[in-house]
Amino acid sequence: MIITLIRWLLLPISLIYWLIVWARNTLYDKAILKGTKFSIPTIVIGNLAIGGTGKSPMTEYIIRLLKDDYRIATLSRGYGRKTKGYKLVHSDSLAIEVGDEPLQFKNKFPEITVAVSENRCYGIQQLNKDHDLIILDDAYQHRKLTPGFTILLFDFNSLLSPIIPLPTGNFRDNFSATKRADLILITKCPDDILNRDRNRIEHQIRKHALAPIFYTGIDYGQPKDRNNQLLTAPLKNLDIVLFCGIANPLPLQSYLTALRNIVHILQYTDHHNYTDKDFDKIADYYQSLPTTNKIIITTEKDMQRVPNSALQNTPLYYIPITLKSMDKQQDTFDHFIFNYIQSATSVN
Repeated sequence: MIITLIRWLLLPISLIYWLIVWARNTLYDKAILKGTKFSIPTIVIGNLAIGGTGKSPMTEYIIRLLKDDYRIATLSRGYGRKTKGYKLVHSDSLAIEVGDEPLQFKNKFPEITVAVSENRCYGIQQLNKDHDLIILDDAYQHRKLTPGFTILLFDFNSLLSPIIPLPTGNFRDNFSATKRADLILITKCPDDILNRDRNRIEHQIRKHALAPIFYTGIDYGQPKDRNNQLLTAPLKNLDIVLFCGIANPLPLQSYLTALRNIVHILQYTDHHNYTDKDFDKIADYYQSLPTTNKIIITTEKDMQRVPNSALQNTPLYYIPITLKSMDKQQDTFDHFIFNYIQSATSVN
């Protein structure tokens, strides 16, 4: 309540922020400030609001779709890392060096190149000659780069609430920036999404953009341990210590609760760098639960920040997630991606 009040008191700053972002975008839109466009196909995945919209599952979906036919590289800022500059990600890299999401991509797809660089144009220059395609995670606001293709993600609930810039609201870019998208995904949709909600969302978007709109939900996979071994017991009727450093843990918490689990959540800031003290707290909380029918759960992204020495002798698992189509239009979505790459390749 107090935080909400403080955010509304900061509304004048939101108006100033909106003006600054509008001015910057206008300078790029009118080519007064120029972005760099590369001959290699580039797919940018991004969002307008802060918080988790599913960019990592979307990136992984594109990787799976294309990795057998193209030499792929992913390029991220490496949010949360303690290093600077361009850096290749290896399976033995540390999240503190390269960021948790890039490390997750490398661990899941060791055959592709994964790199981080806060300067995306410089990163593309380093990757250009040895690859057929570069996927950029979270680069929608990086206007120094003019991407070949853009996929813009919105969390379903974010479009049913007032669209207000930071710090009062959660939008880091003006909603009119939607016009730059080639495809728009509404993510984390409920299974019983209502037509009136679809109509409201599409009415909002169509004020600015004509890009095709797709609706997706979340599919939660079977829990895996740090060695990627599946949990053999049912994920039901357990006491679960859920620790996570993500923007919005509520969907995962709700999923676990719906399976008749008792969920004890330890929430940290997004991309939190865990310390030994944090792990001691998690272990102590787990040990304090009076039942023997208990488990520790985290997200796949957070698991990248758990060293092998931490939480030993505890049943620690992560839950992988993937996107699922709500409209059975996966083939149509895939067609747009393949069509872009083929047309970009033929031009080059």
